[in-house]
Amino acid sequence: MPTIQQLLPSARQRLRQAGCDSPRLDAEMLLGQAMHHNRTWLYANFKTIVTPSQLKEFDHLLQRRAQREPVAYLVGQREFFGLEFQVNEAVLIPRPETELLVETALQFSKNAKSRLTIVDVGTGSGCIAIALAKHLADATIFAVDISAEAVRLARQNGLRHQVKSAITFLQADLLSPFNQTLDLIVSNPPYISAAELLTVSPEVWHYEPRLALAGGADGLAIIRRLLAQAQTKLKPNGCLLVEIGSTQGQAVYRLAQTYFPHAHIKIKQDLAGLDRLLAVRLF
Repeated sequence: MPTIQQLLPSARQRLRQAGCDSPRLDAEMLLGQAMHHNRTWLYANFKTIVTPSQLKEFDHLLQRRAQREPVAYLVGQREFFGLEFQVNEAVLIPRPETELLVETALQFSKNAKSRLTIVDVGTGSGCIAIALAKHLADATIFAVDISAEAVRLARQNGLRHQVKSAITFLQADLLSPFNQTLDLIVSNPPYISAAELLTVSPEVWHYEPRLALAGGADGLAIIRRLLAQAQTKLKPNGCLLVEIGSTQGQAVYRLAQTYFPHAHIKIKQDLAGLDRLLAVRLF
């Protein structure tokens, strides 16, 4: 039977030929999944023999990855804001660029003079709401998603990170459940346009939920509805944070001006220098 060191080169080559962007990382994560260890353990145990059952599981995972199924779905989790979240095909895979939204929300919360009421719209795996709950023990947090499967998974993640009692999970459309006004509204909504959706990678097109991706003809359909609802739901001195596509900054800025003509509006860039976040602050 092969050792870890002997097995990995051919696995990398197999994934490279399949068009995977990070064949080395993918191969190591999948072998770690098959052997129930992390990548650090693999590096420290290169001479370890891979058992027949582990080899069979690894080959199965490689076959699925070669068909471009995302690694996060294959291993069942993804790290976000220093926390591990369960993920499956009912939810969008958390991305590093979304951490900007959490960081900005935490910055806003530092100046709060009273207990905040926060709503995470389109919560998916719950990563945004749960990351906020871990850092804002006194906040009242709601996590909303139109997908019942997403809400179930978000609730499981809340239990995993011991914040389930701090968050109210709701199946609903955008801000429809709320009659009260809110201090902070955060959202990573669907914002990919119909044309752009045809150009995304196979990992996204074939596996991630269309409900969490498709933003209509111009990519702004859901954002437009969210802004329309938020204008009557946001408290004075409240804040709205919405993740956007990298080419949508100017269009979203103008749209926000329509609904919030007297607010401070800013488009924030991510670490790559790309437009990534709409920030609306009422005064």
